[in-house]
Amino acid sequence: MTQQTEFDHHSAACTADPVDYYRSFREQCPVGRTEAHGGFVYTTRYADVARIARDDDTFSSSRASSGVDRVAIVIPSGPGLEQYPIELDPPESTGYRDLINPLLTPDAVESLRPMIARHATRVVDAFIEHGSADLVRDLTNPLPAAVTLDWLGFPEQDWARLAGPIHDIFAAPADSDRARRGAEGLAYMERRIREIIRERRAEPTSDATSVLAAQTGPDGLPYGEDELVSVIGLLIAGGVDTTTSLTGSVLVHLSRHPGQLRRLIDSPDLLDSATEEFLRAFAPSQSMARTARADTEIGGCPVRAGERVLIPWVAANHDPAVFPDPAEVRLDRDAARHLSFGIGTHRCAGAHLARAMFREMITQVLTRLPGFRVLEEGLVAYPTRGNQSGWDAIPAVFPPGPRLGSGTRSAASPFGQALSFEVVVAGAEPVADGVLALTLTRAGGGDLPSWEPGAHLEFRLPSGRVRQYSLCGDPAERDRYRVAVLREENGRGGSAEVHEIAREGVVVGVRGPRNHFPLVPADDYLFVAGGIGVTPILAMARAVARRGGAFRVLYGGRSRATMAFRDELAGYAGGNAELVPQDEFGLPDLDALLGSAGPSTAIYCCGPAGMIEAVERVCERLGVSDRLHVERFGAGDDLEAVFDPAANAAFDVHLARTGRTVRVRPDQRLIEAVREAVPGLSYDCEKGYCGACETRVLAGTPEHRDSLLTAEEREAGRTMMICVGRSCSPRLVLDL
Repeated sequence: MTQQTEFDHHSAACTADPVDYYRSFREQCPVGRTEAHGGFVYTTRYADVARIARDDDTFSSSRASSGVDRVAIVIPSGPGLEQYPIELDPPESTGYRDLINPLLTPDAVESLRPMIARHATRVVDAFIEHGSADLVRDLTNPLPAAVTLDWLGFPEQDWARLAGPIHDIFAAPADSDRARRGAEGLAYMERRIREIIRERRAEPTSDATSVLAAQTGPDGLPYGEDELVSVIGLLIAGGVDTTTSLTGSVLVHLSRHPGQLRRLIDSPDLLDSATEEFLRAFAPSQSMARTARADTEIGGCPVRAGERVLIPWVAANHDPAVFPDPAEVRLDRDAARHLSFGIGTHRCAGAHLARAMFREMITQVLTRLPGFRVLEEGLVAYPTRGNQSGWDAIPAVFPPGPRLGSGTRSAASPFGQALSFEVVVAGAEPVADGVLALTLTRAGGGDLPSWEPGAHLEFRLPSGRVRQYSLCGDPAERDRYRVAVLREENGRGGSAEVHEIAREGVVVGVRGPRNHFPLVPADDYLFVAGGIGVTPILAMARAVARRGGAFRVLYGGRSRATMAFRDELAGYAGGNAELVPQDEFGLPDLDALLGSAGPSTAIYCCGPAGMIEAVERVCERLGVSDRLHVERFGAGDDLEAVFDPAANAAFDVHLARTGRTVRVRPDQRLIEAVREAVPGLSYDCEKGYCGACETRVLAGTPEHRDSLLTAEEREAGRTMMICVGRSCSPRLVLDL
């Protein structure tokens, strides 16, 4: 039987600590029914939230299904302009998604980065000389507003006037004077949207509103003004306060955790993975709602047709079944499965733009306000975190800095985006039992991006798997990279795939180099390597030896035969290298080794998880954890689909809407072939997690390699994730 509970996501207890609130219900009654706000069914588990959000046939987003002409996608419902496409169900929503998706692809957002950087510089210039600011009023609200409204074509005099009301709606208590002013501001926004649409239809420009106003719907007719008002209103609301919320929450967190702030400053490449972890931990949109179309059940709880169902992204993002130790913010966690952008047909179309704006604001803080400190006594939170989480005021102080003027940040900023490019396998040689060293050159010739010791490359394998491997060659050799890959016989297939494809001439897509494990300046170093963890340590030892620095290395492995590069390492380190094969000497004496470290010794450790944990325990006991730097080699996502990449075969894909047929090679991903023919393609994680690239299959038999579709959906074969999926038949026909 369904348990009736006192659940209320707008309660003081939930507002005080949403993560703990949902945890307690997840452990005691993960799915239940409450009488709060007119009654609804709540959920707390990732699997249930993802299932509901993807099942549009059973769970509707439309106002018509809710039976009330009010906002249907939150609980409680409230007044407001109908929002297309998120308050429509497929197929009605599909045309509106097709309208906006091409404007928000990764390539489209990339073209906006100079504009974003220009606005960010201007916004920070306005307060940096004062040494103090309200980071909401002065940074996190005006920047997203300026970018979003500039992109859409609104004149500058509208930016502040439209940004305020959107923030007021979320930050003001219900029925307050401020909330009423916010509603009045939204009415003004609607009038201005109509005026801009009419102006752009009369005299088009290059802005996004001009593009939208010129498009036609599936029926071949131009979109009506009311439709465009709804779409543009959603783009403004989604582009402004959600990014405000995320950035503010992260700034408060970094002020409270100065060690993580310092780590981001020291390791700029870490911002890529940290962004996804921040999205997971500090989801701006805490929850949404659906309406059951028919009698069904959720996690054993019966749900009646017409009942409202709460799907809390914050609870899903903190489900330990998907994210171990979810309350901990780990900057290097692979958090790509988070649901902060939703999942399914209503996944946030502006995800790439949100990341770009967030990244630019954080980069401005890390580079121009690195010594900022939030004044805790002045913090003002949103009155409830039931639907939207965020801060209304974040007072902060910092050392005053100089204005930069009208120029943007230098392209040489250490916080720039990692590059994506292709490399060619120029050589592959065994260097230890089960270890293959690959020499890589740039496809098409030329120098490779520069790197520093500790950096790694992200490989996008033909199967769709993503793996990271440390660079262990010489940074001075710009014409080649070297990595080494241990074949994990009981792994999830990534290393086995590398060993299988590693032959001369094979082309592999990579991203990077990135460096989460930089070599910091120190008087001397103690390097501790285990197994394949020697790869970044090798590059570090070479660099320190070349500059005549002091260092020692301890390198352990199961046996000498399994220890790659042992002779090369000994050549750099000489008598300062200690090799400890376990079958000869047993386990190293970590207490003695780490206890011998001097007061200014930097300690670096890389290798198996058990070894790293042992080093961390000893360092903590000795009080030297502040000098310990570690890098962990993960074996891949535990929820990743398992398949045999050796079975890859070429196949044809016919794109029904464009009329083109493309060939997908065995060493090529489906999405790579398709996006050459469909520039406006919507995609995000490229790992088969997020559902952004889910595509209808009109003919053929897809091979599913994602970890999202259910067994029934796989068997039906009506859709597939084209970022990782392939074809079991010689030909696929896709609705693209």
